[in-house]
Amino acid sequence: MLRWIVAVCALMLALPVQAEDGYDLWQRYRPVEAGYAIPATSIVSEGTTPPLIAAAQELERGLSGLSGKVIEVGTLRDNAVIIGTPSSSAAIALLNPDLTKAGEEGFIIRTTRLNDRPVTIIAANRDIGVLYGVFEYLKLIQTRQPLTSLNITDAPKVKLRVLNHWDNLDGSVERGYAGTTIWDWWKLPDVRHPRYTDYARANASVGINGTVLNNVNSNAVSLSPAYIAKTAALADTFRPYGIKVYLSARFSAPIEEGGLKTADPLDPQVRAWWKAKADEIYAAIPDFGGFLVKANSEGQPGPQDYKRSHADGANMLAEALKPHGGIVMWRAFVYSHEKPDDRHKQAYDEFKALDGQFADNVLVQVKNGAIDFQPREPFHPMFGAMPKTPLMMEFQITKEYLGFSTHLAYLGQYYEEALKADTFAGGKAGNTVAKVVEGAVDNHTLTGIAGVANIGMDRNWSGSDFDQANWYAFGRLAWNPQASSRAIADDWARMTFSNDPAFVAPVVDMMMTSRETVADYMTPLGLHHLMDTGHHYGPGPWVDNLERADWNPVYYHKADINGIGFDRMKTGSNAIAQYTPKAAKLWAEPKTMDERYLLWFHHVPWDYKVKSGRTLWDEVVVTYSKGASDVTTMRNRWASLKPYVDADRFEAVATNLMIQEREARWWRDASVAYFQSISKRPLPAGYSAPEKTLEYYRSLKFPYAPGN
Repeated sequence: MLRWIVAVCALMLALPVQAEDGYDLWQRYRPVEAGYAIPATSIVSEGTTPPLIAAAQELERGLSGLSGKVIEVGTLRDNAVIIGTPSSSAAIALLNPDLTKAGEEGFIIRTTRLNDRPVTIIAANRDIGVLYGVFEYLKLIQTRQPLTSLNITDAPKVKLRVLNHWDNLDGSVERGYAGTTIWDWWKLPDVRHPRYTDYARANASVGINGTVLNNVNSNAVSLSPAYIAKTAALADTFRPYGIKVYLSARFSAPIEEGGLKTADPLDPQVRAWWKAKADEIYAAIPDFGGFLVKANSEGQPGPQDYKRSHADGANMLAEALKPHGGIVMWRAFVYSHEKPDDRHKQAYDEFKALDGQFADNVLVQVKNGAIDFQPREPFHPMFGAMPKTPLMMEFQITKEYLGFSTHLAYLGQYYEEALKADTFAGGKAGNTVAKVVEGAVDNHTLTGIAGVANIGMDRNWSGSDFDQANWYAFGRLAWNPQASSRAIADDWARMTFSNDPAFVAPVVDMMMTSRETVADYMTPLGLHHLMDTGHHYGPGPWVDNLERADWNPVYYHKADINGIGFDRMKTGSNAIAQYTPKAAKLWAEPKTMDERYLLWFHHVPWDYKVKSGRTLWDEVVVTYSKGASDVTTMRNRWASLKPYVDADRFEAVATNLMIQEREARWWRDASVAYFQSISKRPLPAGYSAPEKTLEYYRSLKFPYAPGN
């Protein structure tokens, strides 16, 4: 079978670019072009554990595909690749490489000599590190890096690197734009689809080591014996790739599954029920990771239902999990009906006072911004404000507010922007969000980053080819939060499409500006939460009839005849006070601040002069228009790259860019029409009027938008 695959790969070298469907992601392993040498001749692996077997199989698969010839696990030869740990490999033990800096999950890659033969070693302290090292070595080849004089040491900076699947037991995915869930709960545990293994391979290739299988808006049935058995089957599949499974736990499960009359976290019967449930889960899944919990938010049950704190609830679960080594990820995305204050402030107000009260196996999971995964948000004020509590970053990979899967928006740049933001924790410059998350600021050893997955049953996994880059970038930045998103985009483009510089350079440039483009045509100058009701598809800045004030876009833009923007200074909600003084100073003065956040923090008159010299009203129109025109530029750029991409994927991306171009214009026209009806000002010279009337845009309804 392997020789047949290699023969096909060799044939492909002589043919034009072949059609692909995106299933292989960044693990395509197509033969390299002439002129790039792969010296490897054989693979030496003595390991018999599942991770080491997976590592050897991946290396055999990758090297054979990339070289176009059979490279198998065998005997020591010149230029052999030797993989293993000192305890699993006699060769590695003999070479005795320094693995001090590799830690528990890291690895080294070295070119050296063994028995006077040139060899490459991929070594680690633990088996999983070897697998990670194999993927790094294959990446070097996929991106055409030199393979001589290798001397690489790498280890993750964050302990828990986790995907959060918002997948439901009925097969739907909340805010999912790539089809239905990949977990076939009905057929599990008996049917274990090969896609599950490919999912694990893809995650391991970027260092992701955990997955929460079910939606944070959870169903207590997920904790039933039948579903524990299904979860165990997935855990068995993922284990060789270093991936632990977690479950979102419904706080009221003791009532719904246990038949109790209360879920009060201080009730002895409730605590006993959770302890017994943890014992039951770990009997089936010895390396179960733990629970993710959404409590007392958006109608979900929680400890506040019993006048208890978030710490009371989290610590009860932590107590049940601790004997087994499990952890609790307690989400800080909270806003209650009883506190109609600025939503920006609510998580901080509820959690800041609890600093130091959480058990040592609890992580508080905090979104990158205080509102809700908007196209642009300032970093969450909780980062740097809770030194006694490890905070776990939560990013969204699925693009709930960024045009779903049809709009091209590379989020690596978005993640990097948040991670590089300086919290000035302790009054010190350089205490970035990344360093807080890594535990470096407050000496935490339990650290984590989570990403809301964009994975579904679509053949290309993520709904569009470029959305794969967001999954990839999340994993790379979770491994190293201080990595460069541009370098990550460069690697992804090379591995996914082509190594030709004439392709890579323009595509990476396009990716690096794409999120900015989306923010320009959706939420310019710090505007936010302007999407239509429920499904968040398309513009809805006029929406003002929802049950809660802070579900309505008008609550966030506060546009009137005098101006626009949310005053979060002392004269308004004073959310700015939640940041350290040095961080707050960056946004306090409209004249000097980064104007991309202007209307996030300030209510500004329409005639206010911005840095460009234009009035605010004119700048709003100009920015909306620029965003729309920049999509046209992206579409034209992609069209020029047709010779470098297989026909099927080229057309799929081209079609999405056509949709994005049309919808960017819709966003621009609908938003300008609405805000002009408020501002009563003429459009700046040279800018066209909206194509349709405001009434037309307001009349549009999308009851069956995906992900609703």
